Amino acid sequence: MERKHEFVRRERSPRILIDLIQRTKDAVRELDNLQYRKMKKILYQEKHNGPMGESQEEEEDSEAASCKMNSLGSNHSIPSTSVSTGSQSSSVNSMQEVLDDSCSDMTMMHPQDYGSTLDSSPHTKKDHLYNWDDGIHRDHRPELRPTSSDKSSQAQNYKNQGRFATIKSASLVTKQIHEHEQESELREQMSGYKRMRRQHQKQLIALENKLKAEMDEHRLKLQKEVETQANNAYIELEKLAKRHAVQSDKEMKTALVDEKKFQQQIVAQQKKELTTFLDNQKKQYKLCKEKIKEEMNEDHSTPKKEKQERLSKHKENMQHSQAEEEAHLLAQQRVFYDRNCRAFKRKVMIKRHDLEQEQIREELNKKKTQKEMEHAMLIRHDETTQELEQRQLKTLQKLRMDLIRLQHQTELENQIEYNNRRERELHRKHVLELRQQPKNLKALEMQIKKQFQDTCKVQTKQYKALRHHQMEVTPKAEHKTVLKALKDEQTRKLAILAEQYEQSINEMMASQALRLDEAQEAECQALRQQLQQEMELLNAYQSKIKMQTEAQHEREQQKLEQKVSLRRAHLEQKIEEELLSLQKERTDRIKHLLERQEREIDSFDMESMRLGFGNLGALGPLDFPKDDYR
Repeated sequence: MERKHEFVRRERSPRILIDLIQRTKDAVRELDNLQYRKMKKILYQEKHNGPMGESQEEEEDSEAASCKMNSLGSNHSIPSTSVSTGSQSSSVNSMQEVLDDSCSDMTMMHPQDYGSTLDSSPHTKKDHLYNWDDGIHRDHRPELRPTSSDKSSQAQNYKNQGRFATIKSASLVTKQIHEHEQESELREQMSGYKRMRRQHQKQLIALENKLKAEMDEHRLKLQKEVETQANNAYIELEKLAKRHAVQSDKEMKTALVDEKKFQQQIVAQQKKELTTFLDNQKKQYKLCKEKIKEEMNEDHSTPKKEKQERLSKHKENMQHSQAEEEAHLLAQQRVFYDRNCRAFKRKVMIKRHDLEQEQIREELNKKKTQKEMEHAMLIRHDETTQELEQRQLKTLQKLRMDLIRLQHQTELENQIEYNNRRERELHRKHVLELRQQPKNLKALEMQIKKQFQDTCKVQTKQYKALRHHQMEVTPKAEHKTVLKALKDEQTRKLAILAEQYEQSINEMMASQALRLDEAQEAECQALRQQLQQEMELLNAYQSKIKMQTEAQHEREQQKLEQKVSLRRAHLEQKIEEELLSLQKERTDRIKHLLERQEREIDSFDMESMRLGFGNLGALGPLDFPKDDYR
């Protein structure tokens, strides 16, 4: 049965939610306008007629309540609405609370907002008052629904009612906008600070990468220079070895040519001497022959045959003697030739040894020079690397300190801005409290006034009861006197109550003003102490960061100095070891060369002694004494 009910089966408008939301907004706006008109009326009456009495305030409250009930009375006359009565009542209560807040915050609005609200309130009251019954009837009568043009004009008029479309009150929206602006300012400040920290970190990382790339390029350049130096040294040693080989071959060929020339000179001289010797023998033979012939010619006693025999025998003896002398000369020449050739070979060998010594000394001196140049280059590389490391460390530390100073300056500026904002907020709060104080004092005054009225009512009841009792017990003739005395007593008591009322009002106002001043001063003092402590904490934190950074820089400097000194010590140790190794190589090679040459000379001299030439060291290869052949 419930599903067949007309409320369930009827046609539903597709804009019902939008209409409900719009009606709710219109109702809230009507409540805002009602509250504003009440405030305007109160201000107008206070300006022209002074403070309103108790009856006027009660009339205003009753009128406001009746207006609210009239504007929302259609909620109880709609049986088909989807919003429950409980939710409607809670919504109305929340709206009433918002309206009560808006009355206290009305003075905090901007002048242009306040003026626009004043200008728009009559228009809103006349033209934009929403009719709930009409909306429901339009849902049941499609032919009376507004067209698209009417809807657009209605939406345009609805937009013109205010600068935003919301079910919240103006004061609450203004308060939320103000809080959102403060949160946005804090968020923007913190995001800017984080963005600055990230930017600083990026700058440090970029500088470190740049310095690392510069150091890698520097080391690559030094490595290339070392390799170039090593290649040049190897090439120079190869050229020197080739030059020494060419020089040795040239000296060997020259020695062979000189030996041949020397042998040819000896042979030619010996031939010349042999020819001279043979010519002398021929002359001597001829002279001896003629002398023998003369002697034989003088001796006439000897027969001719015997003379011929003696002459032949004498010729044979002379020829034999000359032959022996010629053989002896040839043997001497042969010995002289062999001995001088042997001595020439010995001197050629000594000369070759001298050349080898000169070449090995030149090679070793070349190696020493190259090694000294390499060591000088390594020392220069170490100094340039040290300078580059020091410069890079100073650059990095300078940038870090600059960024820390900038960060600290930003932190101080943010803290100062935060302090100023807190002081402004506290000042705004105090101003609001001062503005709210008359309202609070009015409420307290009304409370005291109500107590005074209750007391007056009690006294009036007591006065009536006492008067009735006195009238009963007092004779009629004395009624006038008794009534006058009772009236005077009542007047006196009311005067005392009035005096007490005024004294209570004055004491309450004085105590409330003093309490507010003391509370505000205490809040200011507490805020100043808190902000001062925060500033001191910030300064202490920044000093700590600065000291830590300086200590880090000092550690980095000490670490770099230790690294540089250790690297320099290793370099000097390497140079010393290489020099010792080079000196050892020089000593060993010269020692081995001299020992080999000494063995060659000893072997050559032993061979010469075995051949019977004796000591050839004192004999010059070109000495040809003529008397040695005789």
